[in-house]
Amino acid sequence: MAPSTIFGIQMILGYVPWLLLGTYVLPRLKSMDPVEAQRAIATLHSFRFFGLAFILPGVVGRELPTGFAVPAAYGDFVAGVLAMLALLTVRVRPLFWLLVVAFNAVGTADLLINYYHGAQVRLPELAGELAATYWIPILYVPALMITHVLAFYLLVRSRPRAAQTLAAGAAS
Repeated sequence: MAPSTIFGIQMILGYVPWLLLGTYVLPRLKSMDPVEAQRAIATLHSFRFFGLAFILPGVVGRELPTGFAVPAAYGDFVAGVLAMLALLTVRVRPLFWLLVVAFNAVGTADLLINYYHGAQVRLPELAGELAATYWIPILYVPALMITHVLAFYLLVRSRPRAAQTLAAGAAS
């Protein structure tokens, strides 16, 4: 089997266990206070700083296209920092909610852009160049994408509560 085929299969199948896990996690997140649910998601995303490994010499192969590696590294870094800032500002609810929306918007855009850039530079055919970072698109990216979708779902679902919190914060 061609390496690009194996990479493609693994990328697609990477979503399956996370979606199955979601059948256990989603009811729990829905039953939680909206702030606590978003904090749980932000905690997972706060580890995105390790996407910088895509530009660390010796961790990835020399032939990993910079057109993929650089935007992926810095997009992950920015999304991770925004998630950390959300966690640090939980007591300032209007700022917390703003940062929750920001890290989810930036993070989702980053992942979609990375899929596009990966296709442009034919990443599946160069998957071996990911070297030590190979597991990121196979295992971690599906969890990130699914939790971004969950975060937006929870934001829309809890919008009345979040709007009340924002309004209360603005009034004080």
